[in-house]
Amino acid sequence: MKDFTPTSYQLECVATGRQFADEGWMLDDSQCDCPSLIRTRYAKKQLELKSDDYGFYKFCDWLPVRRMLEKSTAPVTYKSKGLAQALGLENLYITFNGYHPAIGARMTTCSFKETEAYSVCARIDERETRVLVVASAGNTARAFAKVCSDNRIPLLLCVPADNLDALWFDEPLDSCVKLICSERGGDYFDAIHLSNLALKNDRFYAEGGAKNVARRDGMATTVLSAVTTIGRIPDYYFQAVGSGTGAIAAWEANMRLIEDGRFGDNLMKLMVSQNAPFVPMYNAWRVDSRDMLPYEDDKARRDVEIIDAKVLSNRKPPYSIAGGLYDALKATEGEVFAVTNAQARKAARLFRETEGVDVYSAAGVATASLIKAVEEGRVEKDAVIMLNITGGGEQRFKEGKELWHLKPTHVFPLNVSAAEVVEKVEIMFA
Repeated sequence: MKDFTPTSYQLECVATGRQFADEGWMLDDSQCDCPSLIRTRYAKKQLELKSDDYGFYKFCDWLPVRRMLEKSTAPVTYKSKGLAQALGLENLYITFNGYHPAIGARMTTCSFKETEAYSVCARIDERETRVLVVASAGNTARAFAKVCSDNRIPLLLCVPADNLDALWFDEPLDSCVKLICSERGGDYFDAIHLSNLALKNDRFYAEGGAKNVARRDGMATTVLSAVTTIGRIPDYYFQAVGSGTGAIAAWEANMRLIEDGRFGDNLMKLMVSQNAPFVPMYNAWRVDSRDMLPYEDDKARRDVEIIDAKVLSNRKPPYSIAGGLYDALKATEGEVFAVTNAQARKAARLFRETEGVDVYSAAGVATASLIKAVEEGRVEKDAVIMLNITGGGEQRFKEGKELWHLKPTHVFPLNVSAAEVVEKVEIMFA
């Protein structure tokens, strides 16, 4: 049994600075009168890595977890040669989240959403009897399904029916994992709405999304991987965003690493990207608006249908909230890019040709934004750059395997009543 002691931490309200104890599944500060994220403040100010056999939990000093779960793996960072040469960059580092055994990357869901799932699920009290509810556009659902199945944690997933092809696995899941869907034509926002209806049943509780400190600190391990590999905080951080939670997490990790004192004191410039034409955060940032701009529901759904990177289709992201993406971009003097399908596909092909592994469409969007930044002179050739590849290696992982797909127990219309959802999900976990 590996040695593990949960780290000591307090929670802090971003808006007010009030610190308080984590009394369980806390997602906000009940004493705060405005929308605000909460953050973890770890007692241990310097990060001490565990050995690689701890998997993801090698970063447990800065994770708000109660235990270690089975079968975890960590992000892998390496210095690029191929892509760096193609772009004329001297210090490009790639943090790879996916399946690429040649570099030691073995996330079997092929997505960095595993970093969220292994952190969030390890925060759950082992005595919890309720059912965890997670809404997802696809990759998050696959990651939570795998982690909950492997560790027998009851889970209800809510996913748009159009995204069901994302729920593939190399073996059948435990029956503790169940799925409901919003009908075809719906999007991630509709899946979130469906999850909110299910939560009206008190046998279920919300994972919390960006508000869950375990989700953000789990995603932050990508930056911890990069910085402990490079030996310093990068100058630029590139990632495609749907909610922006990963970029918020990167900013928070950056501040902890400055406080650590061993990796420099610079703030990485957040260089985030969206898949056009679905670019609500790009549009708000372009006019320096903290508030999201109006986005008519039917147009949003049509735009989601067009984009390749469906996982980037969050209509209600944590952008405006205190401590959210707007604040992160302001603090780091960041930028937001809009990338077309054609640009993302071309970038993904270049990544495969130069780095030897396939990547997801969202990672193609991030790579395309890096290419655009280089072409437009927005990054220096000798700058230390972190490119967060949030998913890849699926084609390699699937080779020669017979896959199993999770099927929904119920598919609900977009205008379904709360009573119907509550009744159906109650029966599912009877």
